[in-house]
Formats: sequence, structure tokens, C-alpha cells
Amino acid sequence: MGHKIGYNHTKITSIKMINSKLTKSACLSLPFLLGGCVDQSPTVLQQIKAKGELVVATRYSPTTYYIGPSGETGFEYDLARRFADYLGVDLKIVTGANASEVMDLVKRGEANLAAAGIPVSDGPARQVRYGPAYQTITPQLIYRRGDTPPGNLQGLQQVKLDMAAGSIPLEILRRLRQQLPGLSWTAHSGVASGELLAKVWKGEYQFTVANSNEVAFLQQFYPELRVAFDLTAPKPLAWVFPRRKDSSLYYKAYDFFHKIKNNGVLNQITERYYGHLRDFDYVGTRRFMRHVDSRLPRFMNVFREAAQHTGFDWRLLAAIGYQESHWNPHAVSPTGVRGLMMLTQDTAQQVQIDNRNDPKQSILGGARYFKMVKDSLPDHILEPDRTWLALAAYNVGIGHLEDARVITQARGGDPDAWMDVKESLPLLRKKKWYRHTKYGYARGDEAVDYVENIRVYYDLLVWAMDFQKSSPTATLTAARTTTTDTAPAIPAL
Repeated sequence: MGHKIGYNHTKITSIKMINSKLTKSACLSLPFLLGGCVDQSPTVLQQIKAKGELVVATRYSPTTYYIGPSGETGFEYDLARRFADYLGVDLKIVTGANASEVMDLVKRGEANLAAAGIPVSDGPARQVRYGPAYQTITPQLIYRRGDTPPGNLQGLQQVKLDMAAGSIPLEILRRLRQQLPGLSWTAHSGVASGELLAKVWKGEYQFTVANSNEVAFLQQFYPELRVAFDLTAPKPLAWVFPRRKDSSLYYKAYDFFHKIKNNGVLNQITERYYGHLRDFDYVGTRRFMRHVDSRLPRFMNVFREAAQHTGFDWRLLAAIGYQESHWNPHAVSPTGVRGLMMLTQDTAQQVQIDNRNDPKQSILGGARYFKMVKDSLPDHILEPDRTWLALAAYNVGIGHLEDARVITQARGGDPDAWMDVKESLPLLRKKKWYRHTKYGYARGDEAVDYVENIRVYYDLLVWAMDFQKSSPTATLTAARTTTTDTAPAIPAL
């Protein structure tokens, strides 16, 4: 005789109804009904899409995230924004004062991931896991020109190191102390790594450790900074995710990086923020900073007026003016171009100015001409490439730029991307290439230098005018006292 199973008088109408009403506890208590139960709760990725918002933790830094002339920007911000677009959601940025606070935001579930230039840890990552590597950095010992640094790692035990509390290089020092027991440092709370480098530059501190990408960027602004040596081999940077069973967002990030690596977008973003940081020019940077103080104030209001008329950032126009004449209204070239914006006679007539030596006329005329050049580019070319290509055309001529774009396309590159076109411009000097072009020979390599110099000058002006004001470490956290810390308690990175 068969045995009839009872259901405690519960009326079962359909398996579909059970699936819709069972709670997680009921799922565990009635496995015999469904042959095991699959968790029906939405994945992290589904929750993000349902909410329409990706929350990313980062830190204020010129290599990660800051408020620029046109709003939020930075290498990590650009990557995060594109990832949010890839998911079809909005991006929400939350900030920590340092890497430690950023990691805590992820661990507490207040952010879906951290995009803050964090190196992959050599040790076990118990609460977090790392996404795909997208850049490499090297921790470096930094000092001011004129001081005498130690010659090797052993010498670190005899110097005074000042560090930013909670910063990424502190973990490197903690690990180094296993082989250098005499190593010690002072950790300063409420100070970002960029601010610490500024203090070394000013001579307030003697030595610090910083990541190579930040050093390369900030050497533009603090030209006396010097690199003594690398502390370790290069380390990969990666986004940080909370360690959990649900890997939906984690694997989606892998898909995203695979895509932008293959289609060249990652290279374009890297070029945007680092492509113009070529060999450091100490003399040129010092001269520029002196001229910012001594010459720029006289013309600043005119650059602002020209910006209002043309829609450009006045600092970009000022950077063009510096590249052209070092802000000298009486400059004259051997070819006859003259004035602060170094206009030809034909260009002056085209933009309707009659005195190229008058600084106001020159600046307003140069701004109008640059707008004409930029407006002549194909509409589908997007920023920031549109600006860099327009600068090249301003220097070498729109016809020669078009020749370089044709060469770029013939070589398999993107004619709308400055990263690719700047590789083709120097070929206009070579007969093998220019004999097949419409406009012939041109000094395209000089156009590349022209654009890259302006990008550096523009960065310097933005930094001087805006970035230091928009790096609100002091407003993110209450002021803290400086403490001597021989074993900083920060989470393993």
C-alpha cells in the first residue's frame, strides 16, 4: 500500500505559486517540494541596473579624480564613467580622503567598486578582490633637487620619511620593513599624497614615497621634485570589488576592460591623461611658472574676454599664447608672423584686426581664428581629440592636418584620434609619404610638439588656478593631528 505524504493542510495549487511566495527560509525547509531551491534574489548587477546607478569610490588626485574646468574629470573618473555607460546607468562618485578610506567604502558596501589607482596587493585579499590590471606604477623615493638622497634601499633606514596616512605607498613600506627593521616614518593625517609632494617641493619635508604616475604628472607643477630610485618592481593597478559570492558586476568589469583594450579606447584614455607627459623639462617649466607670475596678469582679462566671445576655456587660449610668444606682445618671427598670438598678415586680415602688435587685438584675433579652424573639422570628431587636432591645424594648417589624417587611415589608425594622428604628422617630412598627399611637405613633427606643449601649459594653468582649490582633502574629513606612526594600521592592499 502506498504512503501518502501530508502537507500540514497547506493547499498547493501550483509550483509557480510556490516559487513566487517562498521565502529563503521556506526554500531551505521544503527542499523535497522543489528538489532544491535556487536563490531568486536579484544579482548585484541586476540591482544596479534596476536602480539606474553605479556607485564608485575614489579619491581626489590629479591621476584619479578632480574637478576641472569643464567639471568632473580624471583618469579613473573617465574609466568609471565609461563603465557606467557600458552598463546603461548613471555614475555616482563617492570619495575618501585616501586609499584606506576608499577601500573601507567598498568593504562597508557603500560603493559597488573602487576606482582609485590602487595597486594589486601581493598579500591575501580577504575582504576584497581585484579586477583586471589596466596600468602599472612603481613606488619611488622622492626628494627635492639640491638634497642628497640615499643611494639604495638600505639607506632608507637612515632618512626621515614623511607619508600621507592611509596612502597606497604605506603598504609598500610595511612590507619593506620585514627586510629593513630600522625603517620608520611619520604618517600625516588629513594630507593627500599630492599635497605631500608639494611639501617636499617646498622643502617642508625631505623625503617621501609616491607612485610613479603621480610623480610624472606633478613634476610639471613642482619641477624641483626628483626621483631617487624605485622601491619595488612595477605593480599593476586594478579596480577593487567587495569579496562576495555574487560575481555578476565583477565579471562584467572584466568584459568591459577586455572590450576597451581591444578597441583601443583604453589607450586613448591613457594618452589623454599621460600622452603629453614626455621627458621632463625642468628649465622650461621653471620659466613658464615665472612668466605666470610676471607676464600673465597683464593679459588675463583679455584672455577671459576672448573666451567669452569664442566659448573656449581662457586657460587654453592663454596656453596657446604662451606657446606662440611666451606672452610677449612684441614677438616677431623670421617669417614675419608677429604679436602675442603670432598671427600672419593674411590671418590678421581674415579675423579683421589691423594691428598685430596690439595684445588685445592679437588675443581676440587668435581666438577667433582658432575657433574658425576648430569649426572646420568634421562634426563627428569628438573631444578632447577635436581640440588637439584643431591645435595641430592651427599650427601646421588644416590642409596638412587632413593629409596626416589620410595617412593615419592608410596606416590602419583612427583619423579622428589625436593619439594616432600625432604618429602620422611627422611623416609629412618624408618624401615617401608627402609625395602622395594633396598639400605636400610639412614640418608635422613641430605640430606634434606644439600641441603637446600647449597641453602641458594648459595643465599647469588649470593646476595653478583650479586643481589645488578643488582638492578638498581638508573638507572631506575633520582636521586631524599629525602623529608618528611606526606601524600604520591600514588594511592590506
